[in-house]
Amino acid sequence: MDLSFMYRWFKNCNLVRNLSEKYVFITGCDSGFGNLLARQLVDRNMRVLAACLTEEGAQKLLKDTSCRLQTTVLDVTKSESIRAAAQWVRDQVGEQGLWALVNNAGVGLPSGPNEWLTKEDYVKVINVNLVGLIDVTLHMLPMVKKARGRVINMSSSGGRVAIVGGGYCVSKFGVEAFSDSIRRELHYFGVKVSIIEPGNYRTSILGNKGIESHLQKLWERLPQETRDSYGDEYFRIYTQKTKNTMQLASPKISDVTNSMEHAVVSRSPRVRYNPGLDVKLLYLPLAKLPTPVTDFILSRYLPRPADSV
Repeated sequence: MDLSFMYRWFKNCNLVRNLSEKYVFITGCDSGFGNLLARQLVDRNMRVLAACLTEEGAQKLLKDTSCRLQTTVLDVTKSESIRAAAQWVRDQVGEQGLWALVNNAGVGLPSGPNEWLTKEDYVKVINVNLVGLIDVTLHMLPMVKKARGRVINMSSSGGRVAIVGGGYCVSKFGVEAFSDSIRRELHYFGVKVSIIEPGNYRTSILGNKGIESHLQKLWERLPQETRDSYGDEYFRIYTQKTKNTMQLASPKISDVTNSMEHAVVSRSPRVRYNPGLDVKLLYLPLAKLPTPVTDFILSRYLPRPADSV
């Protein structure tokens, strides 16, 4: 037990040298994990290139930090925006290359029972969480390879076990697969790939209007036949349980950003990070149980529809 602790302590303290000379590019820095990580890496005296979705977010972060941080505006769903950001990063890092790419940008909505959603709802989430992540990575890889750096991809516990309907878990399963494949391919180039799989944390990923109003809109646009098959009681219980889950979300997002920081600065970054007790005690065990057992446990969380057999 003591030897195991010493080994983990050594790996956690075994930091990369000359951090002050290394560049890190982070997406999704308007708020949440990306915003806090940018500040933490500035505190480590690293050169932080922070991408925000809005000019307002970029200016606020620039104002609140030091000259070690620079910002740009990036929409990961638009290839022309990604190309412009990649050229901007190339101009900043020069021949040194990019030490770390942190793909953090993400959205959680639209989300809900799958039958309540449309193809467009899925595309809206998948375009940000998966396709955008892949597009950014492909544009940045030559610079990361030049630095023999690393890629850190934001996944989720929902990338290990599908806990909610919609594009969110679908996109995160895709992030896991993409990360696994590029990790094996980039190994020979000296590039490391880490996956962050946080549990339930309180960020702005679900937007500003609240999950209750979101589900209400989904419910109201359904055909009457579909609503009848589920029943008003199903909607009420499902909405309440979802609200309860959101209220249990941990506000301590530094658990997640500390994992992301370790993946950036450690000489021995982990392949997967699982911040959050809910991940360790619930989601990872569920992912490893036989599928019928996992189905039985998770289905008990869902209310029974009106037309159930």
